[in-house]
Amino acid sequence: MKLIDLHCDTIYKLMENECFRLRCNEFSVDLDKLIRGDSLAQTFALFVDTKEHDNPFERCMSMANRFNNEICLNSDIIALATNYKDIKQNENNNKLSALLSIEEGAVLEGEIENLQHFYDLGVRMMTLTWNHKNEIGYPHSYRGEEPKGLTKFGFEVVYKMNELGMLIDVSHISDEGFYDVAKVSTKPFIATHSNSRVVKNHSRNLTDDMIRVLANRGGVTGINFYNSFLGEDKIGTIDDMIKQIKHIINIGGIDVVAIGTDFDGIDSDVEIEDISQMGKLAIALEKAGLSCDEIDKIYYKNALRVIQEVL
Repeated sequence: MKLIDLHCDTIYKLMENECFRLRCNEFSVDLDKLIRGDSLAQTFALFVDTKEHDNPFERCMSMANRFNNEICLNSDIIALATNYKDIKQNENNNKLSALLSIEEGAVLEGEIENLQHFYDLGVRMMTLTWNHKNEIGYPHSYRGEEPKGLTKFGFEVVYKMNELGMLIDVSHISDEGFYDVAKVSTKPFIATHSNSRVVKNHSRNLTDDMIRVLANRGGVTGINFYNSFLGEDKIGTIDDMIKQIKHIINIGGIDVVAIGTDFDGIDSDVEIEDISQMGKLAIALEKAGLSCDEIDKIYYKNALRVIQEVL
């Protein structure tokens, strides 16, 4: 069962633990685990918490350098992919594909030229906000008197990402920001690691209307394995993943569901402990009545379709 995971925070973990490597580590994602999990492509997020770093651009560059070093050290196993053609070529060469994303648009520091800079480095996705207000817009957690969406600069970023061929990620953004993106983006956009708000009432998740909008625009949402966004259990359970997937399918159809594990960004236990164990979910989905083609769509085909269309 091939897999494309739209979000992990493994590079952040490697930055915090310099002794570990991407080839093999104690985290939820490494190259050995990706191979055992039959991964086609893994998206690696460059996540910057602006409360921890005063210079988000510099921090993001340091993370990109670490990512590139790890890819070079393991060039026999994995290669950067910036579009659909790269993924297929890497697959033909028996290599994993690494997709590069940014999680926290504050790394642009309000300069549109920095978006072009990161694009030139191979970044092809960006989560517009994390959990703090930035130059692009407001996060899901914003509790001001009047919740807001994209700023003037935020609209400029969306236009530029459309022009460049980058995937706009609306995970973490405010509801108003989501609808601003939907209003002006000329290409499909995605929520790399967000679930259903009806199944789990959390502002990080999508309402049913958002799911319909995302589906109608040809986008996808990646199922997040963090228990806080899944259900009421103390751990991320497969049962809760199934509930999320079935609800989203009922609302938006099979073509809107993808995988966005959030591995190595989760601080609670998950029944699927790491990326090598993704077969557990496939078995559960089959038992829940989904066909092999539907499971393939969730695991990689839906994400690959959007990648082919946008990048």
